[in-house]
Amino acid sequence: MDADDPSWSVVFDGFDPAMERSRAAQLTIADGTIGTSGAPPVELPGSRAEVITAGVFSGTGAATDLVRCPTWTRLGGHPAVDPELRRELNLYEGVLYQEMRTTRGRVHTMTFSSLARPGVVGLRAGGPGLTPASDLLWTGLDTATGATGNSEGASWARVHGECGGAAIAARDEVRQDADGAQLDRLGVYVTAPTRRPGVATALRRLAAMEQIGFDGLLAEHRAAWALRWASTDIRVDGDEALQRAIRFSLFHLIGSARAGGETALGARGLTGPGYKGHVFWDADIFILPFLAATHPAAARSMLEYRFRRLGASIAAATEQGYGGAWFAWESALDGRDVTPRWVPGPDGQPIRIWSGDCELHVVADVAWGVDAYVQWTGDQAFADGPGFRILAETARFWASRIEVDAGGRGHIRHIVGPDEYHELVDDNAFTNVMARWNLGRAASEARRLGALNADELERWDALAAGLVDGYDPATGLYEQFAGYFALEPLIIRDMLPRPVWADTVLGRERVQGSQVVKQADVLMLHHLIPEGVAPGSLGPNLAYYEPRTAHGSSLSPAIHAGLLARAGRFEDALETLQMAAQLDLDDLVSSADGVHVATMGGLWQAIVNGFGGIRPSRDRLLVDPRIPASWTSLEIPVRFRQSQVRVRATGDRMDITARPSARVQVGSLPVQQIGATEASFIRRDGEWEPAA
Repeated sequence: MDADDPSWSVVFDGFDPAMERSRAAQLTIADGTIGTSGAPPVELPGSRAEVITAGVFSGTGAATDLVRCPTWTRLGGHPAVDPELRRELNLYEGVLYQEMRTTRGRVHTMTFSSLARPGVVGLRAGGPGLTPASDLLWTGLDTATGATGNSEGASWARVHGECGGAAIAARDEVRQDADGAQLDRLGVYVTAPTRRPGVATALRRLAAMEQIGFDGLLAEHRAAWALRWASTDIRVDGDEALQRAIRFSLFHLIGSARAGGETALGARGLTGPGYKGHVFWDADIFILPFLAATHPAAARSMLEYRFRRLGASIAAATEQGYGGAWFAWESALDGRDVTPRWVPGPDGQPIRIWSGDCELHVVADVAWGVDAYVQWTGDQAFADGPGFRILAETARFWASRIEVDAGGRGHIRHIVGPDEYHELVDDNAFTNVMARWNLGRAASEARRLGALNADELERWDALAAGLVDGYDPATGLYEQFAGYFALEPLIIRDMLPRPVWADTVLGRERVQGSQVVKQADVLMLHHLIPEGVAPGSLGPNLAYYEPRTAHGSSLSPAIHAGLLARAGRFEDALETLQMAAQLDLDDLVSSADGVHVATMGGLWQAIVNGFGGIRPSRDRLLVDPRIPASWTSLEIPVRFRQSQVRVRATGDRMDITARPSARVQVGSLPVQQIGATEASFIRRDGEWEPAA
């Protein structure tokens, strides 16, 4: 790491109460178990010190929410006056540094949440008047669900939810030196989604951590981050702002999930309370591929969350008269759907939310996440066991949900696609093609394993073949849903700057009657399953749908960027890539309730799959970079199967290494085994060939 490289740091100077919640979320430090907001170490107007705990929920139904844990980062006895606050998040080492002026003088702190030992935290503060806090100034504690106390000089707290909870213990040590006092605080968070850890467990772990000591734990933490960056850091030479935004995104993705057990990864990760920590399709489609390609054990823990809720999903389908498994649109503790049915609109009138009832594509999205993990990792034990069970039960759901007309054509009616501006439509192209893929993939795996009844597999084949998808060979276009082309042809790109919440600006009724699209819908197919759409259809569909897309969802710009890069439209690709990259750093969409971790996963996919042209295809890794002239070089590391692969592209030259060797297909060249010795290629007339 170059210590002077600004792309490794996120710095905020000054204090603005109106922006503080967003700043605290952006500066969150997380370890996959807990996330601690980057709030100032003293109470200031608008500041909110907060600790989010992964997978520990309280409440029921739509009110199900993440349990709030007491915080560990506050200092007592230091009122701030014109704080002159400076905060720097060092992305490389995973440490937050803060400096501010208080009534007693200047105070500086450093905090970390251990990536090496998730749940272990450390704070070091320096300045005048620092004293141990007897109760560590626990804040954010609901006395109805928690308690605090002291034991032999250590402070402890306990919180609980419906089933799970957390036990926390911490201790301060203060030393005097020539510059004043130095306070070291070590703490531990012992959390569990389905049981309530005891305080004694937390106290024992704290004692063990104290034997290692603050400096030892900090060194371990920094080493763990260095190791993750070595296999994760994407380098773009030629755009410093983009480089910093990429590293900012990778930082929050790395901290969002840990290996082992199960991970309920919400839309805002561990950076804030947005969406109450509920799990959406975002996790499977946007975040899981990054983890599968960089830290497979963490991706496996996300899939474990889905697999342990397969029974609840089967029960949900049965209750509605369907077969197989119907995964919840919003999932929390037990896998039952917790999507709110009504929310207040801008005018105060209630708006019906149909996603929980009708946004069915999440079923295929979960199956796609399973397949993506298996393709990246080659984890055959998972593929043959839990993975196949998910594929089979999701296929059974589609088989029961498809309606076959008199002509033998299959339809999926009365649904909501990714473009949520248009509700209760028939034959959404994304949903139908993903369902077709799901049926085909499950049937293929069943035949490989010699599982299931031949009659059932033949029925799946027939249903997949008969599903309408809205494709017109004459134009190369997929109709987003039945009747879409007859709607008012509004071109949102020519009307308003994007991103824009078109339904708010133009009104729900007009948008519903128009061709304005909230986010990538048809185009998502070309990103997720390019082999499942008509050859040559990317260009026509990009040209048609891109100007009509409002990017009213933060998930949208990155997908467009990657596809535009594949189409060679680099000016447009870089514009939408910039939109995705700066979404949280520039607060384009408020980060007050947490940063948009799924958008960050989308940014990784835009660069790796789009510009890098890197994606797994069964037993081989496809590589076909498309680099804009404004970038001097692009370097991408991924883990494919058991191999660490590194691709570096500069203009019309590319170098690849793999340790150990891996099967790689460059462009249209034959598959070859590439190893630690660098394999080089040059592009001539648009085609890759081995370098001389």
